[in-house]
Amino acid sequence: MSGPARRRGRLGRVLSNAAVGVGCVMLLGGFVMAAVLYQPYTVPTDSMSPAVAAGDRVLAQRIDGGEVRRGDVVVFRDAEWGDSLMIKRVIGVGGDTVACCDAEGRLSVNGEPVAEPYVDDEYGASLTGFEAEVPEGELFLLGDDRSNSRDSRSLLTDTSAGTVPRDAVSGRVEATVWPLGRVGLLARATGFTDLPGGISGAGPLRPLFYVTTAGAVLILAGAAYAPLARRASRSGPPRRADVAGDAQ
Repeated sequence: MSGPARRRGRLGRVLSNAAVGVGCVMLLGGFVMAAVLYQPYTVPTDSMSPAVAAGDRVLAQRIDGGEVRRGDVVVFRDAEWGDSLMIKRVIGVGGDTVACCDAEGRLSVNGEPVAEPYVDDEYGASLTGFEAEVPEGELFLLGDDRSNSRDSRSLLTDTSAGTVPRDAVSGRVEATVWPLGRVGLLARATGFTDLPGGISGAGPLRPLFYVTTAGAVLILAGAAYAPLARRASRSGPPRRADVAGDAQ
């Protein structure tokens, strides 16, 4: 084997090993970060249909009472709502007045009508009218299927706004991961964008997906290049004796 061929072979092996090593770090790092930042849940009912349906497996970013904004689909547990984990959409935060419905059948927050494309047009924003003032530190929550959801409307009384403490929220749903036909990120609730505080930004799930995918590609590319590098290192210019033999 000639010197240049040997050097090419060594370089190829170095590049191959480096690609596999970096790919492993990216792949494993992405999975570890996702496990730390996200929690999987199974949706118990159809009250959030069509955004998420009963039996869907979703990923929720862990927030444990952290910042929650209008439009977020959240996971929470509250004794007033029962013993099970619940998944609902945040409509109002502390200090808001939530009402329904205006002349066009829309829900309003602080007098501003809110566009809700995630709600089934057949039933609209609500089958029954209501108005509630949300106490500080509390959240007013509704299901997207307003005809089939036990939510803050169900708990409204003369002394209660039917709200949930912000601290009861453990996660913000970001994506559906099962079944395969429904895999994807949840659409952001842009109807709340113009209200003070705006809406939550996208979580890190998409960048983590890109990192883990790139890591898998590097591992496969490095593994595939290794045998090519070995073959290249074995194939050099013909030996002088072979050349002389061919010339005879």
